[in-house]
Amino acid sequence: MRFDIITLFPELFAPFLASGVTRRAYTSGQVDVRLWNPRDYADGNYRRVDDRPFGGGPGMVMLAEPLARCLSAIRSERAEPTVSQAPLVLFSPIGRPLNHAAVERWSASAGAVLLCGRYEGIDQRFIDTHVDVQISLGDFVLSGGEIAAMALLDAVARLQPGVLNDEGSHQLDSFNPALDGLLDCPHYTRPEEWAGQQVPAALMSGHHAQIERWRRDQRLAITAQHRPDLIESARRAGRLAAADEAVLAKLG
Repeated sequence: MRFDIITLFPELFAPFLASGVTRRAYTSGQVDVRLWNPRDYADGNYRRVDDRPFGGGPGMVMLAEPLARCLSAIRSERAEPTVSQAPLVLFSPIGRPLNHAAVERWSASAGAVLLCGRYEGIDQRFIDTHVDVQISLGDFVLSGGEIAAMALLDAVARLQPGVLNDEGSHQLDSFNPALDGLLDCPHYTRPEEWAGQQVPAALMSGHHAQIERWRRDQRLAITAQHRPDLIESARRAGRLAAADEAVLAKLG
């Protein structure tokens, strides 16, 4: 898959693409990332990409024309049929929140063009003309879309075959359907005792069924405490067994 990133700060991506386990996806070409600076498509000696907003107010607004030229260059290089061209994604507060289901869809796609806004925003005419999808990371505002783009890339890259050391590792992630959409359980490693705290006895038992029941119970308890909405979603989908409901009943 290929992701083209439109950003005024391409240098922010260099350490991200070369670090951590997900770098395997980028170095192998499984996730092809290409960076585009709209300043390269701006006019004048100063390569201006923003201007004051009509109607007054603080901040600056990104100009439509440099973005349109940049996007045109991307479309030309991708050489995709118009009917199946990669969607242009804008990271924006009005977008749908990014979740596990959306990440899975993107991880199985051919990629996208990711637009990282800056300043007070982007000229709405460019958005109306070219943007296909808007995505939000949550109810807060970032100084630019670069961090959001990295979040999507990282989430997608780790789902690609061979990227994680254990092929089944992501199946145990929070929100994964393999866990019925629940939050993950706590994890422990050596030593068996640390700061007076013991590893839970079930994990030391060597009894596979007992270990799995403990982990399931912990997932239910943690999800009920922190994200009861996920419990209700699992219940409506028929994913909770009688034993699960008995655990939840004891939690009150």
